[in-house]
Amino acid sequence: MKNIKIFSAVSIIGIILLFFQSCEDTSETFAVSQRTAPVLAELNFTKLELDAVNTSNPALTLNWEEADYGFQVVVNYAIQFSKDDTFAEPVTASTLSSKTSLTLSTSELNSIAGNTGLNPFNWADIYVRIVSSLGTDKNEKANSNTVMLSIYPYFNYVFEDYYLVGNGVAPGWNNDNNNPPLFRDEKDSNVFYYTGLIKNDNGDLGEGRFKILENKGQWQPQWGVIEDEGNDGFKTAGKIAGNPTTQAGDPGRFGAASTGFYSFKIDFKAKTYTMEPFDATGKTSPASLSLQGTSTANVAMTPLAFDGHIWYANNIKLIPGKVEFVTDANAKWGSTTSFSGVATDGGGSIPVIVEDNYDIWFNDLTGRYILIPLNL
Repeated sequence: MKNIKIFSAVSIIGIILLFFQSCEDTSETFAVSQRTAPVLAELNFTKLELDAVNTSNPALTLNWEEADYGFQVVVNYAIQFSKDDTFAEPVTASTLSSKTSLTLSTSELNSIAGNTGLNPFNWADIYVRIVSSLGTDKNEKANSNTVMLSIYPYFNYVFEDYYLVGNGVAPGWNNDNNNPPLFRDEKDSNVFYYTGLIKNDNGDLGEGRFKILENKGQWQPQWGVIEDEGNDGFKTAGKIAGNPTTQAGDPGRFGAASTGFYSFKIDFKAKTYTMEPFDATGKTSPASLSLQGTSTANVAMTPLAFDGHIWYANNIKLIPGKVEFVTDANAKWGSTTSFSGVATDGGGSIPVIVEDNYDIWFNDLTGRYILIPLNL
């Protein structure tokens, strides 16, 4: 009986091994013996001015002949654009499977032009090609011929701007009272900062409070803490919530338990915030501050009465060029990033890349600045 059991066990193991061997993929891996790249059709025009008004209209239709890999197979087509014919830094507009045509709207083509590095309001050449490939790993790539087009992009302002409101900050609970903006990080457009005075003279839970608005004069969308109002105690870090972005009801309030200077940081992608005390001891503001440069005649900046370290100038027309913040002592504060950044004394001139009317803000505690276009 014991031998029978051993034999049975060995037999079962052998059957299992035979089963797995029979399930192995014994098919041969195919190899591409021939490959003919797709052929991109020439356009019947060579210049295209993009319309900043009718941005949803079709702007460009591309057609190409199929790639031939020598057998029936699903082919991927990546539509690539570049500012040079070497495609050193290509921008992929779309990836299609077994299709040979793509239509791009005006806004889509304008965004592509910006992503390739073309400047707005200037004629420049852009190059397009089709790259075919096989499988999910995009193997066996083949590049089509290149077609060149001269285009005139408009400016596409891709940033969000945010504003303070609340009884702990300058405008009070007024959503349209020269509300100070948050200062956007120059490298990560999801991250914003505000360093300044927050008032709560009596330590009351209802005082020293603020929220964040996306548009001046409108209560929604608004951002605050994830806790509901009434349960939103003073915290130095936590999660954020937004109406209507994350919920239907209004979020709770940020706040400080006592009057002082604070450094507030918020990340709209991670949905988190921090708020820490900021030591402003010995930090004095300049007696005067002006915006100067090739983009404008000299513009006097005004300090907030609530917090003299925050300066502003509203509705100022700027033309393409450069600007700096100049103090009464002739210190010249600037940087090399447009729209927002951190200025330092002698740090260079801030580029203004598009003409518009701007609200301009500067914080002399941190050197942070933000230029907010009003019509883009």
